[in-house]
Amino acid sequence: MVEPKKNESGKAAASAESAADASWTPTATAKSKATKFRWIAAILWAVAIALEAVSIFWLLRQREFVGEDGTLVRNQDTGLIEQQNATAVFPQWAFVTLIVALVVIAALAITGSMLWKKANRLDPARQSETVKFFVQNQLGAIIAIIAFLPLIVLIFTNKDMDGKQKGIAGAIGIVLALAATALGIDYNPASVEKYDADQSTVIQLLGQDEVVWVDGGTVYHVCENVSDIQTGSDKRVGTTAEAVEAGKQRLTLKFASELQKCGLNVPENASEIEAALKEIQGGATDVTLPAPEWANPSDAPIVIENAPAA
Repeated sequence: MVEPKKNESGKAAASAESAADASWTPTATAKSKATKFRWIAAILWAVAIALEAVSIFWLLRQREFVGEDGTLVRNQDTGLIEQQNATAVFPQWAFVTLIVALVVIAALAITGSMLWKKANRLDPARQSETVKFFVQNQLGAIIAIIAFLPLIVLIFTNKDMDGKQKGIAGAIGIVLALAATALGIDYNPASVEKYDADQSTVIQLLGQDEVVWVDGGTVYHVCENVSDIQTGSDKRVGTTAEAVEAGKQRLTLKFASELQKCGLNVPENASEIEAALKEIQGGATDVTLPAPEWANPSDAPIVIENAPAA
């Protein structure tokens, strides 16, 4: 990993280069992967909902009649001839098929949710766009509810199923629905703002958007000579966006010790930066990321002027 330049011309060049790339954006490859994952998820969800519709409009309407060998009688209220003692029941084959359908719907919904969440980590929404951010990140849970709730209600209100069939099918449906919904929720979704904070921290600490990672793990690092990446795997070097493309979710919070390990300057307020970054990575939107404070201003790897107040 190349150590950032510290001369004045180097600072100016780094400042100009970083300013051009200051806003985090996904790589073209990451965006392409995200689009692919979303299409596959959408297809899986569409099949799940179609299977739900088949279960509602065809499977739950199946019935067989027992006791049809009874005496023919005339219904005095309607005037129609009926088979005495004939009773409509929900057939066993339809009951077994219904259980299988519930399991398949759950598998499709959960697999789609996993792919959708993976896409959102590669190409996230902005937290500032509240409605879009919520819908995009919790769509897996919403689809799970749509795919199960109407079917579960109709199972319990079906007039041909006996109590045992309703109890078994309904309980299985509820358990699968809860599992699919829980797995569809993104409890700490990625966002452009989170990635922006990580990228800004890296640029201010190193003077450029360049980090290190290995194939294992979920974080990327500011230095290659640290124990966390001495795993025997090949070390990868690239931008924060390329690290996200490789499946890394965030910047390590141990950047101060990493800088020290590699002989790079550590800001005096490293603990404050770490605390703020931890809150932002956790989803906070009202936290200001502190600028690094250097013991000697000439040690700053990059000079970035404050923007005028809005």
